[in-house]
Amino acid sequence: MVPSNMRREFTEESILLASVLKWFVLATIIGVIVGFSTALFIRALHWATASVLQFRWHLLALPFGLCTSAWLVQRFAPDAAGHGTEKVIEAVHKQSGKIKAVVIPVKLVATIVTLASGGSAGKEGPGAQIGAGLASQFASLFRFNAADHKKLVICGISAGFASIFGTPIAGAIFGIEVLFVGSLLYDVLLPSFVAGIIAHQVAGALGVTYFYHPITFIPAFTELFFIKVALAGIFFGFCAFLLIETMRWGQGMSKRLPLSLPVQGFLGGLVLVGLSLFVSSHYLGLGLGVIQSTLEGAQVPWYAFLMKTIFTSVTLTVGGSGGIVTPIFFIGATSGVFFANVFHLDTATFAAIGLVSVLAGAANAPLAASIMAVELFGPQVAPYAAVACVISFLITGHRSVYPSQVLAIRKSPSIRVELGEEIEEAEAEANVSSQEFFKQISRSMTRIEALMTSRRRKGQKSPPPPPPKET
Repeated sequence: MVPSNMRREFTEESILLASVLKWFVLATIIGVIVGFSTALFIRALHWATASVLQFRWHLLALPFGLCTSAWLVQRFAPDAAGHGTEKVIEAVHKQSGKIKAVVIPVKLVATIVTLASGGSAGKEGPGAQIGAGLASQFASLFRFNAADHKKLVICGISAGFASIFGTPIAGAIFGIEVLFVGSLLYDVLLPSFVAGIIAHQVAGALGVTYFYHPITFIPAFTELFFIKVALAGIFFGFCAFLLIETMRWGQGMSKRLPLSLPVQGFLGGLVLVGLSLFVSSHYLGLGLGVIQSTLEGAQVPWYAFLMKTIFTSVTLTVGGSGGIVTPIFFIGATSGVFFANVFHLDTATFAAIGLVSVLAGAANAPLAASIMAVELFGPQVAPYAAVACVISFLITGHRSVYPSQVLAIRKSPSIRVELGEEIEEAEAEANVSSQEFFKQISRSMTRIEALMTSRRRKGQKSPPPPPPKET
């Protein structure tokens, strides 16, 4: 007879093995499906963009493009509005991951129309929403239970991000980390990694090319340089804060205007055309050329990150459809150039750090952003990028470009906020008076100073003993 404890352990390990095999197979299927959809989406986007740009007055297509996008979304699939990821997060939290099938083609077409006509948006949000929608339809077709349905949809999100970003690990982590502020669903890690890696490989095999720019010049480590990196993290956090609040203000204005969304789209397109003629057209579309140039050390106008914030807010709040992460990359890279010029630092290094740090703050995803720094720019910049990412994440507070994120932590014990609520419903309040707050800072600084003094004393060599006296 086999002892009961051995039978129990054997059963437990058998169940875990079966679960690993099950989710490896299911995640692989989702990765293949999403990889194909990503390749189709990007090919269609490139074709449409090239077709519009061949016309001399292609800027005039922008009002009609935003108007058409707004009409498509309003008429056929309101869940396809905005930058996509927000609605997917909402579906995971409130609808067990169930997404209507009509969202997939509407999001595909609306995003292509927006970006091809010149709207300032990205392609990763639609990629994630399309991937999540396809995963939801797969789960519904084979009648998975609610828990498995949600896990498959999260796999679709991760696969969409990974295949669009070209960063399989960071993309997979981003798909999980973006659901909560300060928490990860560890039971979805394996299928998300598998789906992300497979989707990335499938899309690459179908001709999708990815951006990779290793940063070869990193200044030598010094205490002063490390302090400047920390200051950069604070600055990038404020840039993320500005983007979030600008988006929120724009959405509020859109709701208050007594105009239909298609009309707002047309008028918003006219505003963007005017801004482009007055400032520059570099802030339209994806802006990948500008991002690439900053990482190669090129200079941009000091106000570039502010203009991209405005262009993106107008595009996405008047009916345009598209992601927000690519504009965040633009804002981060150009704000990094601005910071580097102010402190006389290497612009390429801080463009790379800014690119991931603003993402960490705006999306509350410091872990994924730190890993992305390694996958995009190489390991040399990773320690500095990680520090700046975490600081930026803290500086933005309890807010996000994804208001449906659920709060799982408080970013400071001195702030009172209800956990388990969505960010858009949470109200953060100071938990201490200003006088007590500054007393806490003073006590902390005193402890740090005492610790440093103690270490310096221990590091000093004691004087050598005197030589023995001669007898």
